[in-house]
Amino acid sequence: MTRFISVVIPVRNEARHISLVLDSLLCQSYPLDRFEILVIDGCSEDATFGIVSDYVLRYSGRVRLFTNEKRLSSAARNIGVKNSCGDIILIVDGHCIISDWAMLLRVDELFSATGADCLGRPQPLEMANATLFQWAIASCRRSWLGHHPDSFIYSGVGCFVPAISVGVIYRREIFERIGYFDEGFDACEDVEFNYRLDVAGLSCYFDPCIAVRYVPRGTFCGLAFQMYRYGCGRVRLYCKHPATFSIKSFGLGFFVLWLIFCFCVSLFDICFFGGYFFAAYCCVLFFYLLVILIESVRVAILQYKLKILPLLVLVFLTIHLSFGWGIVREFFSSIFRFKFRIRH
Repeated sequence: MTRFISVVIPVRNEARHISLVLDSLLCQSYPLDRFEILVIDGCSEDATFGIVSDYVLRYSGRVRLFTNEKRLSSAARNIGVKNSCGDIILIVDGHCIISDWAMLLRVDELFSATGADCLGRPQPLEMANATLFQWAIASCRRSWLGHHPDSFIYSGVGCFVPAISVGVIYRREIFERIGYFDEGFDACEDVEFNYRLDVAGLSCYFDPCIAVRYVPRGTFCGLAFQMYRYGCGRVRLYCKHPATFSIKSFGLGFFVLWLIFCFCVSLFDICFFGGYFFAAYCCVLFFYLLVILIESVRVAILQYKLKILPLLVLVFLTIHLSFGWGIVREFFSSIFRFKFRIRH
């Protein structure tokens, strides 16, 4: 007997992509009466709600639509889980590409074969018809210089791994054991939930056969804001779970803080001490940029796309500085909030 699978899709302003996601799910080879799709809309300002409403009418009972007044992905996930009927909860985004018509079947088979409590999957960013900028993002994020070094998100080997960076498909009983997603997070809520899953001693099996492709951001501003939110989320994760601190996770925050501090000291040094500190500061920056340039050349050569080389350099810089600034800003904001609570 195949398991009943609930697919939860948090969305907001996904009119461009949501039809493709729903069509990909509705064409799955899995028995039609053994899965449901729950779309949780965060008060979209485009045509998303209307598009999904049409699917609800056409596929009554198989597609359901809920409103997420809080507009947070964490809240959307909780609404989906609490209103679902499945033995398995599978979470996908409204801007992903599901190219495997047997994905749900593979999910069911993996739970039977491994006995895992949750499943993880790769989330590659490469896609057909991508712009050069989107291709540059996909290439940078797959590089060792573009994502957390302990993450398995771009791995191609099936094995048991910590859930913290990859968990997206869960047995229902997990939520009864460790609770739901923390709605105090507007980013990194999945990492926080998966960390609790790991602490509880539950298992996660990672398998490339259930990979889902994600659509990269289309602009530098979109990428910068995404990375900034990730940085903020890392600090909130640390504030709730201090054991998650590591140099690997917070290194970019320290780097951005160092950049700001040394720049201010350099200005003082130039004015009063001849600029020796400023010269040393410039040497460090030169070395950092050299590392980025070397890695960008390597990635461009491997991709046979030398014309994206300038974009690779800029994308690496955007990832590092935006993520680091998110850490710095959220860290000092957390200190301010803590002092404010003490005084009041």
